[in-house]
Amino acid sequence: MGLHTAVAGVPRWAGVAAYAVPLVVLPSGLWRLGAVFERDTSVGEGVYVVALSVVSELLAFTAVGLVAEWGERFPSWIPGLRGRRVPVAAALIPAVTGALLLTALWTFTFFQDLTGTTLNGEPLPAEYPGLAGGWEGAVFYLCYLPLLLWGPLLGVAAWGYYRRRCGGGNEVISAREVPSV
Repeated sequence: MGLHTAVAGVPRWAGVAAYAVPLVVLPSGLWRLGAVFERDTSVGEGVYVVALSVVSELLAFTAVGLVAEWGERFPSWIPGLRGRRVPVAAALIPAVTGALLLTALWTFTFFQDLTGTTLNGEPLPAEYPGLAGGWEGAVFYLCYLPLLLWGPLLGVAAWGYYRRRCGGGNEVISAREVPSV
């Protein structure tokens, strides 16, 4: 069994959702990387965009932990925790929080985009990529629309993790399962 292979007992729908998360985040990261190298940007802005893309993809990849072995047992390379069981709450609290926040964030972002306004209620700037029109605007939306699925897919994967780790969803996560610092 590979490092990222789903463990026994993972429902197919939960596995599909978990493995889809990094794939729905990837197009926006690739678009940002292409944009930073295509445009005349400062070094600081370039570093920020590259870091944002890499960190976004790494965070998205943690969804795979909800179906893989390393989401149930800490990997052997983590000192002090190697081989120990991952407390359910340690995986579920960040996953559910992330699912809710990401769903709200991207829904709100696309609503703002549809209304053509910024957070302040002002019109979008003329250089906003979605206003480019033509194939440039289409590529922008093709790369960013999948982000609407990030939160819901993470929520589905978290639900599968909860059902699997808590015996069909009948048990409540206790405070004793939260790791001590």
